[in-house]
Amino acid sequence: MVHRIGVCSWSLAPESPDDLVTQVRATGVRHLQLALDPIRLGEWSIDELIESVDAAGISLCSGMMAMEAEDYSTLESIQRTGGVRPDATWAANLDAAAVDAALARTLGLDLVTFHAGFMPHDACTERSTMIGRLRELVDIYVGEGVRVGFETGQESADTMKAVLEELDRPRGAGINFDPANMILYAMGDPVAALSTLADDVFQIHIKDARRTSVAGTWGTEVPAGDGEVDWPAFFDVVASRKLDVDFVIEREAGASRVADITRARELVESLMAERGFAAGEG
Repeated sequence: MVHRIGVCSWSLAPESPDDLVTQVRATGVRHLQLALDPIRLGEWSIDELIESVDAAGISLCSGMMAMEAEDYSTLESIQRTGGVRPDATWAANLDAAAVDAALARTLGLDLVTFHAGFMPHDACTERSTMIGRLRELVDIYVGEGVRVGFETGQESADTMKAVLEELDRPRGAGINFDPANMILYAMGDPVAALSTLADDVFQIHIKDARRTSVAGTWGTEVPAGDGEVDWPAFFDVVASRKLDVDFVIEREAGASRVADITRARELVESLMAERGFAAGEG
């Protein structure tokens, strides 16, 4: 089984496609999860992006859609504004999904990820509304030949598993598993959560964090290997469940992104080698 190692474009805060390529090459990573919204909003040229990554020998492994007006200032603010939950931003997100799905198809991507928003744990009107909205988004992407991966962390693994079952889009909707988010949002142990969701995982983010000591506040993101994710146990689950996924490094804090991403790549390469994983170049 072959696993590619990638990096999230937004982790590098690039100013242009050429800047993105320069930084990606500095990390030693050859695959990229691309934020689609700069292209959708006209900030980047899709032709320039394609030309830059192709010339550098970098391949795109997936895309990312950002939801309208999300506020990550606090746990309360993202719970209120995140994903498909707010009525005020739903129409804009629906329109954006149609454009991003078409962009993904043009770029040859078969996976786009995003945060669904805090899903209520119990059955209620709000949960039914959110699941209905997620069905609409998934169907838009599937119509373009693209799968959707919901980012973990904003709800427990059991809740996400139940949501996927209720959503009933087994080939079109799955999980972008981010172990650090389980810690940052205090939603459970990443290794146990991966075991619960393994059958539905489409992609894994490589990110690490430490838990908060103050209830209701964020944990702290740290470089991969410095946090509370038990990476050997985590990769043991990947191996035992034979997960056919890419490992995409995400770093959203710190001032040394290239160095931190390079270190994360080396960690993943070591964990892969210990388990006999093959590294993908395609």
